[in-house]
Amino acid sequence: MMIKYTEDHEWIDADGDIATIGITDYAQKALGDVVFVELPEVGTSFAKGDEVSVVESVKAASEVYAPLDGEIVEVNEALEDGPALVNTDATGSGWFFKMKLNAVSDLDDMMDEAAYNTFVAGLD
Repeated sequence: MMIKYTEDHEWIDADGDIATIGITDYAQKALGDVVFVELPEVGTSFAKGDEVSVVESVKAASEVYAPLDGEIVEVNEALEDGPALVNTDATGSGWFFKMKLNAVSDLDDMMDEAAYNTFVAGLD
């Protein structure tokens, strides 16, 4: 398993060609209290950069993008009744969806934790 990050503040935890995707702790803190999460439909395919999901907080609504090309194979239905999971465990039980990746090798071009932390430090 390897965790990678995007400049849009998504994290990707890949296990073979199945990747679990959510938003980073940095993103959930910036959003504030999450009150609603719109999840994608299982079986839908997305290209890298496509809007896949929407997360709404008391402050704003924000899109969650496909970090890579792939097909949605599972969604975190617990977020429908408990969107606050994103705030309490953004990188754990607050995950959004799982994708079957078209090309696992595309993960090689993404940021690791150290690179993401450097990226975020430059934003403040």
